[in-house]
Amino acid sequence: MVTGSAGFIGSHVVESFEAAGHDVSGLDLRDNGADLRDRDTLDRRLPGVDLVVHQAAMVGLGVDVADLPDYASVNVYGTAVLLAAMARHHVGRLVLASSMVVYGEGAYDCAEHGRVRPGPRAAADLDRGRFDPSCPVCGEVVRSAVIGEDAPMDPRNAYATTKLAQEHLAANWARETDGSAVALRYHNVYGPRMPRDTPYAGVAAIFRSALEAGRAPRVFEDGRQMRDFVHVRDVARANLAAAEAEPVAGGLVAYNIASGVPHSVGQMAAALAAERGGPEPVVTGEYRLGDVRHIVAAPGRARAELGFAAEIGFEAGMKEFATAALGTP
Repeated sequence: MVTGSAGFIGSHVVESFEAAGHDVSGLDLRDNGADLRDRDTLDRRLPGVDLVVHQAAMVGLGVDVADLPDYASVNVYGTAVLLAAMARHHVGRLVLASSMVVYGEGAYDCAEHGRVRPGPRAAADLDRGRFDPSCPVCGEVVRSAVIGEDAPMDPRNAYATTKLAQEHLAANWARETDGSAVALRYHNVYGPRMPRDTPYAGVAAIFRSALEAGRAPRVFEDGRQMRDFVHVRDVARANLAAAEAEPVAGGLVAYNIASGVPHSVGQMAAALAAERGGPEPVVTGEYRLGDVRHIVAAPGRARAELGFAAEIGFEAGMKEFATAALGTP
């Protein structure tokens, strides 16, 4: 069963599983009105299910603290209801859609103090255009490094906090039921069916929606913030690989799901604008306090243990995405 089966990532996951010969049941508010938080719905749908791929979530940075109850209800309470139902119906395997946002800032190296983890960036620094974090020990400039799955967790916004809560709940469930839980920490996913421009959309969809409307993409900060953009079909393949891997009972294993080749947000905006013939991106210097500066993945664990490596490169992916059909919010 795939939760969120009619959504951006979930719909691609369903297609990937069906193409591999699996029988797939979908659960989605948009498709069949099925609410993950409804115990009776789950009791009707879970019998006969061997594995749950949990994609359903409220996503994005959100608007303000007024969103907190919805994030907690959908992502935390909804996951708790699902896990309790899986235990009732003896469904012993879970693949969870997690996110790189659980790390907070990425990894950084200081010339004097080695690997450090900067705290949240101060609004005063951002107002002055000082976007890069500094060493928390000496205050000097630090260099971005790749981040592995064993890095400390440091969620910086409501969405990030609820994704980490999902991982903790899944680990609790796995220990108490001897189940197998895999958390796939998606990096910046993009591709066909990405939702159109909303406050909850990813930056790729926001840029693409602006270009489609004839507006210049507005790039926050200085556009040099680094991300790992991974195509949605590669993400679907990662879910299939996790489902078909040998299960490890009694705990949760996390994997970075990323391309392994980082690009800046400005580079992505420029690539999309070039494919569509403009207008050129505008770098605004604006910022959002919940955003992090750089986060670049180390994808080696997924390659070694799941046999997964991204196949769709940045240039080919952006060329397709520039004209691909977008989804409804």
